[in-house]
Amino acid sequence: MTLHAITWDGSTDRLRLLDQTRLPGETVHLDVETVDQLVDAISVLAVRGAPALGVAGAMGVVVALDQARREGWDEGTLEAAIDRVRLARPTAVNLAWGVDQVRPLVAQGRDAVLEAARRLAAEDEAANRELSRLGVDWLLARVDRPRLRVLTHCNAGALATAGWGTALGLVRELHARDRLEFVHADETRPLLQGARLTAYELAEEGIPHAVQSDGAAASTIMRGLVDCAIVGSDRIAANGDVANKIGTLGVALACREAGIPFVVAAPWSTVDLATASGEDIEIEERPGEEVTRYAGVPVTPSASVGFNPAFDVTPARFVTAVVTERGVVSPAAGERMD
Repeated sequence: MTLHAITWDGSTDRLRLLDQTRLPGETVHLDVETVDQLVDAISVLAVRGAPALGVAGAMGVVVALDQARREGWDEGTLEAAIDRVRLARPTAVNLAWGVDQVRPLVAQGRDAVLEAARRLAAEDEAANRELSRLGVDWLLARVDRPRLRVLTHCNAGALATAGWGTALGLVRELHARDRLEFVHADETRPLLQGARLTAYELAEEGIPHAVQSDGAAASTIMRGLVDCAIVGSDRIAANGDVANKIGTLGVALACREAGIPFVVAAPWSTVDLATASGEDIEIEERPGEEVTRYAGVPVTPSASVGFNPAFDVTPARFVTAVVTERGVVSPAAGERMD
């Protein structure tokens, strides 16, 4: 799969993003030249997904350095701009992590920062491929079926990473081994990342799938129509609590009741050992209009307000396995990430 959500374009020497708000209807790229443009792209989810945000954070430091040179910023203005990138979304730890990986190199110059950011992107794709291999080995050792039926929530594929994917990376690995039967993709209200993005990736690769409403997920699991759920993550606490797209907790609860694996796939950069538990994770609340409107058209009475938390936290006791490129940890069995 050659799909890349975020790249540094060598021909223009600038950051290029695939605008995911326009998929699947249109394929539009954004050339980012200013910090304002990048922060806006992150805020509206033109670029999203924890690993991709890590790369965006690292490359965003280069964007800030280029803008500082063009506009003659002093050091304080530059540092404030880098902080704006770092804090553009609070729940996903990778964004701040990506900035922090390259920020110490600012004194060495723009080229040193860009080289480090590109290396971070390459390492993310390599990590995704390795965790996919490890995760599928773990699943196939525990699920006794010739081909697995998988449920996934939101989008944790190539579009959410520097390449390959995390949760969808495992799906791709199963497909490549001819061990995948079918995928149930939750639509993921209110912005439909599952219906628009996960389904787009699955269709591109010819993987059999269906898109279902989020409300169908628990029933699909309890009816025995899937063998496991595989999701990504935006932050994993030291105790194994997992923050991911809103609706993930319900999937985990149903998996626990049905006795099937609930698997979280993420690179090690998503593990935040400085966060003791999910109680310490800030949950981003997005505009209520994303719930009360659809494609700009009101779908609720004018007096109604929208409640729109972007994420929820799944307690470690419901997480069968966390798969990273470093191996598999079982929080539900009492294993900690640290």
